[in-house]
Amino acid sequence: MKILYVSQYFPPEIGAPAARVSELSQEWQRDGEDVTVLTAFAHHPVGIKALGDRWRLTRRELARGVRLVRTYVWATPNAGVARRMISYASFMISAVVIGFWRVGRPDVVIATSPQLLCGCAGYILARAKRAPFVFEVRDLWPESILAVEAMRANPLIRVLRRVARFLYEHSDQIVTVGDGYRREIHNRYGVPLERIVSIPNGVDTEVFVPSASDNAVRREYGWDDRFVVMYVGTLGMAHGLSVALEAAARLRHDPRILFVFVGEGAEKKALQRQATQLKLDNVQFLEQQPKQRIPLFYAACDAGLVTLRDTPLFQSVLPSKIFEFLAMERPILLAVGGQAEELVVASGAGVSLPPGDPRALASAVIELKSREAADLEAMGRAGRRFVLARFHRKEQAKTYRQLLATVTQRYRKARNVDPMPAEGI
Repeated sequence: MKILYVSQYFPPEIGAPAARVSELSQEWQRDGEDVTVLTAFAHHPVGIKALGDRWRLTRRELARGVRLVRTYVWATPNAGVARRMISYASFMISAVVIGFWRVGRPDVVIATSPQLLCGCAGYILARAKRAPFVFEVRDLWPESILAVEAMRANPLIRVLRRVARFLYEHSDQIVTVGDGYRREIHNRYGVPLERIVSIPNGVDTEVFVPSASDNAVRREYGWDDRFVVMYVGTLGMAHGLSVALEAAARLRHDPRILFVFVGEGAEKKALQRQATQLKLDNVQFLEQQPKQRIPLFYAACDAGLVTLRDTPLFQSVLPSKIFEFLAMERPILLAVGGQAEELVVASGAGVSLPPGDPRALASAVIELKSREAADLEAMGRAGRRFVLARFHRKEQAKTYRQLLATVTQRYRKARNVDPMPAEGI
């Protein structure tokens, strides 16, 4: 089966979209499928491309057997609505033009959101190449934009809602990353539930392997015997990280507690200003790290922090970093409700607290720090057992691949389309 996966993000960029696309595509390739990923030149979230990429229109690469076709994007930092919309549109246009030119005829096209214009590129290519279109929904747009107050309801939001409805109605299959999103799409847009399948995020447990906390990262940054609470990922509007700084202010009296934020994002400068204003010497901001170093940072912490803003829409979100902390046998401090809370409680590997509550977060840090080392290790082992049993990327890739085969067969039968020739795309 020839699979074309359209995604604006791919490693060396870090984050959930890049990880999901790269890990799934590699698993499919290992299982004998012919996979091409149509993606942008790396630029997220700082909005800077490598020197050699800045004037390139396209380039072919090979990533662990997966064929990549990189295409032009107008790079901009992950901040500012107008600039990001231009960036999204630039990728959509170049992906359609270059995809039509440099990618042959696939059996199935997947396009992943956010953002919605990536979905539009996938839809156009699928129809042009007479292939079924699978719309993968990783985030609900424009609902998430309104939830984090990045924009007010205005004509652009109405346009985005119409685009979302069009993609939902014209896709041959919708794949979400959680049952909550599946229900939201059904309730908001009236899409039949049988057209929506949930294949959640997971983790490559061969990459995220538990290791000793006293490692090179811990020594490099001088954390010594401090209790390190770590956030890794995008420092964005959705994550409500100012609450963590308020919790750090409540814990400034204990010099053994340290909050570490690893990554970049639209809110980083504001968070750094807040930390300066609060005169926090128990907070450390680190730059975004190469993907291969991320497991070392997880290993070096004592507890992982996962938080989102307190909004009803995020009750249906399952942040991918949950699975990575669990795989690394690190306890989780979770300030997210809904499905995420249910999952972490079921794993036995975390402490759940209300989102948006710095007092509760500070108390949870103290409580976790006071536990015996053996208790924390037992929580960690329970977390890894949990993801191995239910959220292993290999098994999810297998389920997804079977779904793609079913969608492809159904499409051919309905439209009397001949199978693809043997050559690759």
